[in-house]
Amino acid sequence: MRIIPAIDIIDGKCVRLSKGDYTTKKIYNENPLEVALQFASKTQLKIDFGGGLKHHEDVRIAFESGAQQITGGSIALKARETFVGWIQKYGPRKIILGADAIDERIAISGWLEVSNTSVVPFIKEYQRHGIKYVICTDISKDGMLQGPAFELYQKILAKTKKWETRITGSGVEDEEVLGIHLIASGGISHFDELAKLADIGCEGAIIGKAIYENRISLKQLERYILANGT
Repeated sequence: MRIIPAIDIIDGKCVRLSKGDYTTKKIYNENPLEVALQFASKTQLKIDFGGGLKHHEDVRIAFESGAQQITGGSIALKARETFVGWIQKYGPRKIILGADAIDERIAISGWLEVSNTSVVPFIKEYQRHGIKYVICTDISKDGMLQGPAFELYQKILAKTKKWETRITGSGVEDEEVLGIHLIASGGISHFDELAKLADIGCEGAIIGKAIYENRISLKQLERYILANGT
């Protein structure tokens, strides 16, 4: 399972919120580059860029600036044809679907707007367009340091799992499980929770406040990455 440290930026500063509430903003560093350098020590840092992407030009600039992947959330709900176009142009390994939710309904526009679209059908719609990577933040958990939404992630993985049967060269049927690469986000508070997320099938885990509040150390994460080859 990939470990993905979060660098959330407001007004050029590294911050964290609680449940997406902007009145709870806490500044952890005035210079996000310093934070990135801490995460990138002795590694080749890979960036997933998300937030405010609305046009093809935005995506082009993000990739040309060095982003490895980009995440689209609001755009995927409000302008489906545009987002599908990004998947088709750059491929499903470069585009991540942002499926942030509260009470299993998709929230957009910096989580200020809650839609009537349910998270599982939303993800399944984009599966049909080839999406592979999905970030899901349970907003009620985000920044609360009370544990991630294990049940929600189990439900998503179960509902989006597909099977494909192929005939091998020797004529033997081979069944392959296909599905999304789900990246869990929100609420991670202890190192042991990472193993549980990996066990239920999450491909990645985004960690924010737990790092900044010294609940999980970079040394622990380094050992985890080295031990698991992620």
